[in-house]
Amino acid sequence: MTIRVSQSMPVVKPKSWSQRLRANLRYYLPTILIALSVLVVWELVVRVFNIQQFLLPRPTAILEQFFGEVRLFLTPGEGSILFEAAGATLYSAVGGFLIGAAAGVGVALATARWTIISEALMPFAIAANSVPIIAFAPIMNNWFGLTNPASKMAIVAIIVFFPVMINTVRGLTLIDARQLELMQSLAASDWKILRSLRIPNALPYLFSALRVASALSTIGAVVAEFFGGPRATIGVFITQEAAGFDFARAWTGIIMASIIGISFYTLVLLLERWIMPWHVSFRKTG
Repeated sequence: MTIRVSQSMPVVKPKSWSQRLRANLRYYLPTILIALSVLVVWELVVRVFNIQQFLLPRPTAILEQFFGEVRLFLTPGEGSILFEAAGATLYSAVGGFLIGAAAGVGVALATARWTIISEALMPFAIAANSVPIIAFAPIMNNWFGLTNPASKMAIVAIIVFFPVMINTVRGLTLIDARQLELMQSLAASDWKILRSLRIPNALPYLFSALRVASALSTIGAVVAEFFGGPRATIGVFITQEAAGFDFARAWTGIIMASIIGISFYTLVLLLERWIMPWHVSFRKTG
């Protein structure tokens, strides 16, 4: 007997480069238009109402200062204090991010394995997470030294630790009971269940926390630098330029901090796409 298939499954062709480009443009175009509109309105308001530069500098003046720093950075034999400060702040942000994320994942694995640890640590984690980060800055500066990057890394690690730990615990414990019963019925070991079921289930929760933590790490590093540090850090750069009433130059530090945060977030997002391309959110967006 010959069985004929009357209707074949549709073949989904992968999107071409031009199709992906158009899709990305449609996605990001509203954001770009809103940003440009805000800058235009900002410029017009400052010019029309003749607002003083120390209150609100014009975007054109800020961009002029910023591209001046870029030219200094690209000129051989010259140097840009802004880019030197950006490198120091990025070092503190990335170092603290890695320390906090590693500690958060490690504690989450322990608390997910032993319930008593989770019940004992979670109240302390919530209490410590509710303390303003500025309360830790003077303490860490006293412990590690005012100019030591470790003081800023410690503050960033504290900020990163709690969202990573809490989200990872949720991902490790909120699993499908039917899948767990199936693996247990097949005599799977705890290590096998962890590696094949719990960790894949926790990855979306983990990367959700890492995306948030990537932005918080930059904020934490800059805020920690407001309480003192080397001249070549973004936090000190902003405070000193503002104290000298050069607010256009101070805003260039804010722009650089934003660039660092956006770049860090994008890097985490690309890492997420590389590690878990199977996730449904990426299948839907293509």
